Amino acid sequence: MLKPEVEVFHHADTGTFSYVVHEPDGRAAAIIDPVLDYDPAAASTNTESADQIAAFVSARKLDVLWILETHAHADHVTAAPYLQKRLGGLIGISSGIAKVQAKFRDELNLGAALPTDGSQFDRLFDAGETFDIGTMKTRVIPTPGHTPDSVSYLVGDAVFVGDSLFMPDAGTARCDFPGGDARLLWQSTRRLFELPDVTRMFVCHDYGPGGREVRFETTVGEQKNFNIHVGGGRSEDEFVAMRTKRDAGLGMPRLILPAIQINIRAGHPPDPEDNGVSYLKIPLNRL
Repeated sequence: MLKPEVEVFHHADTGTFSYVVHEPDGRAAAIIDPVLDYDPAAASTNTESADQIAAFVSARKLDVLWILETHAHADHVTAAPYLQKRLGGLIGISSGIAKVQAKFRDELNLGAALPTDGSQFDRLFDAGETFDIGTMKTRVIPTPGHTPDSVSYLVGDAVFVGDSLFMPDAGTARCDFPGGDARLLWQSTRRLFELPDVTRMFVCHDYGPGGREVRFETTVGEQKNFNIHVGGGRSEDEFVAMRTKRDAGLGMPRLILPAIQINIRAGHPPDPEDNGVSYLKIPLNRL
């Protein structure tokens, strides 16, 4: 099986891992889940983290064909448009983004200002769809549950799972965002567990539970056997009860309001108003 090269970039402020996956003997590449630095106090952005990705791509003389989102993130702002402008490539996400857009259009009362057909993105992927990163065949695996638009990308022997699974000692992501569903997430993990045990699995977040060093890579076999939420002999009903109880005690992510409003627009802020400034909405007592 093809073994693509994978370069990881850790964004410590949000605990996010971004990836560049590229041909082992070629130049074709994709960027997965890139982060734009965001200061919530000043509502300002900068590109320091994204520039590290761009520098790697340039140094290796890679040809970026895709910038892939595993879902519309609630914990960081995507750098996809910035990197697309610098490096090229098409911005892709699951066709389930339309459901997420519709949910948050209602939550934030965005009205006609937000089209909910996913047209902000260059490519919408359906379940099971395949596409090429140069010579690397890539399959889209639907993994909803954390969000309706969550997908995983299988590139050779490597699968990029977004927030659907964390490292085995950290379990799974929450399912209480609008459109989330713990039972769907359980079913999504079963889909991932059908992959060969040796498949390399790359997660989007790790927060170093128990004080250990952060990690980004595991395998399907390790997840099947040892994931504290969905591995071993745990049952679907046990997981749903645990996840529901756990989620009820969680606060909202620090950056959810700016991140969602920008990310559901494929990384673009709302249209500027008559003074040339873009504004984000803050709903009181809503989330």
